[in-house]
Amino acid sequence: METTIAAISTAMSASGIGIVRISGEDAMNVISRIYRSKNGKKNIKEVKTHTIHYGYICDGEETVDEVLVMVMRGPKTYTGEDTVEIDCHGGVFAMKRVLETVLKNGAQVAEPGEFTKRAFLNGRLDLSQAEAVMDVIQAKSDIALKSSVEQLKGSVLRVIREIRAKLLHHIAYIETALDDPEELMEVVKEEAEEVKKLLKSADDGKMIQEGIRTVILGKPNAGKSSLLNFLVGEDRAIVTEIAGTTRDTLEEYISLHGISLRIIDTAGIRETEDIVEKIGVEKARQMAEKADLILYVVDSSKPLDKNDEEIMELLHGRKSIIIYNKTDLTPVVSPQHLEEKTGKQVIPVSVVEGSGIENLETAIKEMFFRGEIS
Repeated sequence: METTIAAISTAMSASGIGIVRISGEDAMNVISRIYRSKNGKKNIKEVKTHTIHYGYICDGEETVDEVLVMVMRGPKTYTGEDTVEIDCHGGVFAMKRVLETVLKNGAQVAEPGEFTKRAFLNGRLDLSQAEAVMDVIQAKSDIALKSSVEQLKGSVLRVIREIRAKLLHHIAYIETALDDPEELMEVVKEEAEEVKKLLKSADDGKMIQEGIRTVILGKPNAGKSSLLNFLVGEDRAIVTEIAGTTRDTLEEYISLHGISLRIIDTAGIRETEDIVEKIGVEKARQMAEKADLILYVVDSSKPLDKNDEEIMELLHGRKSIIIYNKTDLTPVVSPQHLEEKTGKQVIPVSVVEGSGIENLETAIKEMFFRGEIS
């Protein structure tokens, strides 16, 4: 007989409610040993499946906690096995005492992810759905959550099954139609394209879940830290008139209307003799190498120089957007000139006036998700 497992399924912090989950062949026996109804007459082993029951968890004669017990018999459960969930009070000590009582009466501690592992082994979830469970839990934006929920419902599984069914159907012709292999090759090419699309969407999915790794580059005092503060909505980075204030990287997660950005502010790129600032400039270059997206902030009120030339070289071959900043001041460099020199999209922004951010959001959607995220 496979072991019956149990674990606390909610966060280990003080809250109104905590949940202890039991799963396995012996789940009903375990709960029957420790559950007492209000009048003491109810036999929890005889109740209907998918029902909830008020009562107490008891360790011998000691009442451990007042609870609601949810009884769900397999196979229509998360794991496919008999499952019991105990809704107890959410204090850390209260949850631990309930779990200790469950373990004392026949269950074993579940390994991390073991409930989902059993759901997979029992055919309740495929691997893509099992992965989606953690993605739902860790979603950082509305789009990430919707994407994960669709995957949990089987969106990826359906596509894979369709591709597999078509290939199996046409493979049957190999033995009966060896004189006409061209038709089979056409089908294989079509399905190979579908697989490529699926793999391409996996890259989109990774960025949706983890956030687009966005590095802000620019010369000192171009407005990089001001842009970060504006996007975050608080004074996260120090902003002064002194060039070279930012000497290390500063990382924040933000959501631009559902698009999650893992945004990294860097030291201003320039030639310097300051040892600490030199290290910061080198880290900025290294971050640019690993970026999914570079936001190159240009102070439109200052002429371009050799430092700008170096930054433009870092943009080559990478997804980049030029932030044409300080549009509230008199410009000395034009957006058209920047577009011609770099071949990159230029978006006028004034952090002081709070303008242009909507256009930045649209540009990122177009660049990474072809205007929409399906």
